[in-house]
Amino acid sequence: MRFGSARDSHGLQPTIISEEGRCCNTAGNFNGRASAAWSGSAYASDAPETTDMRFGIIALTDDASIVMAHELGYFKKFGINSIISKDASWAVIRDKLSLGENQATHMLLGMPIASTMGLLGSPVKPMVVPWLLSRNGQAITLANKFKGKVKTAQDMKPLVDKAKAAGDPLIFAMTFPPGTHAMWMRYWLASGGINPDKDVTLITIPPPQMAANMKVDKMDGFCVGEPWNLRAIQDGIGFTVVTTQQMWPDHPEKVCAFTEEFANKNPKTVIAVLKALQLSSEYIDKMENRPSVAEVISRPTYINASKEVILERLQGKYDYGDGRKEQDPNYMIFNQRSCNFPSRTYGYWSLSQFLRWGMVKGTPDYKGVSERVMRPDL
Repeated sequence: MRFGSARDSHGLQPTIISEEGRCCNTAGNFNGRASAAWSGSAYASDAPETTDMRFGIIALTDDASIVMAHELGYFKKFGINSIISKDASWAVIRDKLSLGENQATHMLLGMPIASTMGLLGSPVKPMVVPWLLSRNGQAITLANKFKGKVKTAQDMKPLVDKAKAAGDPLIFAMTFPPGTHAMWMRYWLASGGINPDKDVTLITIPPPQMAANMKVDKMDGFCVGEPWNLRAIQDGIGFTVVTTQQMWPDHPEKVCAFTEEFANKNPKTVIAVLKALQLSSEYIDKMENRPSVAEVISRPTYINASKEVILERLQGKYDYGDGRKEQDPNYMIFNQRSCNFPSRTYGYWSLSQFLRWGMVKGTPDYKGVSERVMRPDL
C-alpha cells in the first residue's frame, strides 16, 4: 500500500491507496463501506502506543521533513508530542537512538545497516528504515587552490600522487564512515584512479564544521549535504566540483530510522510518524513553500545558517563557485518520484559498497540484511 493525500470526512487521516487502487482509511474500510469493526467497542484504536517522542536531527537542509512535521503540527495531528533534538554528529545520532534517548532519527542511509550488523565500531543494534526522507542535494567541495585545475577526479590524480610522494597526502573529509557522504567521496576519488584508503587521508568531520575546517586549511576537499557546500562558496574558500545527483540522479540520501525493538513494540506509533512525514514531505515539495521552509529550518534551533544560503540550492539554483551556474532539475526532493519508498535495492547497494571498501568481512547477506533493515512493509 501507499499513502495518498486525501483525508477522511473529519479531515483527520490520510487515505491509504491499496495496490489494487481501492481506497481505505486507516481502520481498513474499503470503498467507503463501514465494517463491523468500525462501530462500538469492537473498534481497535489506531492511537500511537508511545505519544512522547524525541526526533534526532543533524544541521542539514534534508532534516526539513522532520522539522516541518513538528513545526506545522503534523506530528501532533496524529497523536505524537514531538521534541526535536539537534545533535552534534552522526555518531551521537546513532548512539542516542541505540540507547533510546531518541525514538526516531534523521540518519544517513547505510548507518542503520552498519548498526544492525555491528560494523565499523558500531555496537550491534538492529535498526529499521520504513521511510526515505530525501534524495539528491549533496556535493563534493574542493578548496579554492584547485579552482581552474580540477574539474574531474582524473584531474585530481596527479596532484594526489605528487602530495603522496612528498609525504604530505591530501586530506579529504566525509561525515561518517558507513554513511552516504563517505560513499560519494570514495566513489568520486576512485573514478579518477585514486585509492581513498591509500593515496589520500580520509577524515571524519561533522557536517556543520566542514566549512570552518576548510577555512583554516585543515582539508583539501569534503563531501557533505547542504547548506555547507554553498556556505564554503559564499565564504570564499571553496567550489563545488560535482554534485551527488550528477553522479546518481535521484539517489537515496537521508532516512527516518527507528530501532527494530521500538518499531516492533510500537507499530501504530511508527504509522503515525509516517503519516506526519507524508504531509510535511508533500508540503516541502511545493516550490512555493520552500522560502518559508528555508526560513524555519535556518533557525538556530535547527541549522543555524542564513535563510538565503539554504534556499538557493533548495530551489535548484546552483552556482558552483567556479563560473558554472545552472537551474538543476535534480535538486533535493522530499516526496516526488517515489522519493520515500525504502526499496531493498538500496540495502543491496550499500552492502556492495561496504564490501568494495573492506568494511565487511566476506560476502554479506544481501537479502537477509536488506529485508531486515529496509522495511516497505511498515
